[in-house]
Amino acid sequence: MVVEATQQYKGLYHVLGGVISPMDGVGPGDLQIESLINRVKDGGVKEIILALSTTMEGDTTNFYLYRKLEKSGVKLSIIARGVSIGDELEYTDEITLGRSIVNRTAFNGTV
Repeated sequence: MVVEATQQYKGLYHVLGGVISPMDGVGPGDLQIESLINRVKDGGVKEIILALSTTMEGDTTNFYLYRKLEKSGVKLSIIARGVSIGDELEYTDEITLGRSIVNRTAFNGTV
């Protein structure tokens, strides 16, 4: 619903139903990962945008999906991560700020 509210994405969705979280007893078999892999195998999928929470569990799930799909020929991308508009840099954690610097974009006069 959050992605849909942006009105910036016009493709199809695949809902995994959560993230891999061993501490909570959630493994890959508990999610809709095999059905995603089957969709890719059936053809027609050009890109998968991984839009998961920026948590350890979200990153683990992203990596798992990457390993499962890296040889499929489908473009894999993740949503941008970084400092939010309105945030103060002095309160931003080092990992987020570091990723923001590494993945910076060209400034074209607009924000």
